Amino acid sequence: MKPASGTLLLTRADVAALLPLEECIAAVEDAFRAHGLGRCSAPAALGLPSVDGGFHIKAALLRVAVPYFAAKLNGNFFHNGERFAMPSIQGLIILADAGNGYPLAVMDSIEITILRTGAATAVAARYLARPDSSVITICGCGNQGRVQLRALAKVLPLRHVYAFDVSGAQAKQFAGELAPEMGIDIEPVTDLRTAVGKSDVCVTCTPSKKFFLHRDYVAPGTFVAAVGADNEEKQELDPDLLASSRVVTDLTEQCAEIGDLHHAVSRGVMRPGDVYSELGAIAAGLKPGRASNEEITVFDSTGTALQDVAAAAVVYERAMQQGAGTGFQFQKG
Repeated sequence: MKPASGTLLLTRADVAALLPLEECIAAVEDAFRAHGLGRCSAPAALGLPSVDGGFHIKAALLRVAVPYFAAKLNGNFFHNGERFAMPSIQGLIILADAGNGYPLAVMDSIEITILRTGAATAVAARYLARPDSSVITICGCGNQGRVQLRALAKVLPLRHVYAFDVSGAQAKQFAGELAPEMGIDIEPVTDLRTAVGKSDVCVTCTPSKKFFLHRDYVAPGTFVAAVGADNEEKQELDPDLLASSRVVTDLTEQCAEIGDLHHAVSRGVMRPGDVYSELGAIAAGLKPGRASNEEITVFDSTGTALQDVAAAAVVYERAMQQGAGTGFQFQKG
């Protein structure tokens, strides 16, 4: 594939307009299923620390209508907002034709990273949350907390939300913005134990480096999505919570290196082999999801390039259909 327009350049606004959340959820589920069925190779990741942050590169191949390759370079600097008035996570995705290597698109990564992460939680919730789950606690009320709630509302009958954040003002802003948008009761809280104990679902999406979700906070039957830990220093869940739950990962090897699973393994309360399944095997129908209404299920989500390439392919194909983006001839001359 070598489009006449050359390589498409797509801004953050372009990507946001081209990637509806529902389509992102469907694409991410298809990518997990393909991986579970062995129809694509394992994605690769590389992380490098920097001053007050770090970089990671994630890459994967995935066949949709055509074979695609995507590589994402993201910088993660969580002090950016207060210091420089810029996003904490930012970067680029290069999408290429996996049949001939032609660079099809270069696009901003922010919206894809936000949306595909929420989409993965929604996919996991379909299999691991009780279908009647209606009360949720969101820990971390930034951009990721917002998309987590929006994505879960696509797959669960949510009616009440507890919003928890180290910044009480941010939790109040979250409630003030999303309650009227979604038509759901959203209550800012400071007592995490009580909120989680009343919840069917708990999502953690923070940059925390010390666990705050304790084992005894979580009631039987709860689905927990651990989203924030994407390097070996970050941690949100009590290792004993993982050790006593049915744990599902996006990629077990990656979670054992950089996810909350990493800390459970380091503590000696789990081994990677204790993980029940990767999400792909469940989405492919090779393993069942939740076994009972009483068990606690945990999804350790570190983010994979399969999610990125699936979402980037949707963006690119819609851009070609709609004539969006700016063509650029990298190989001209």
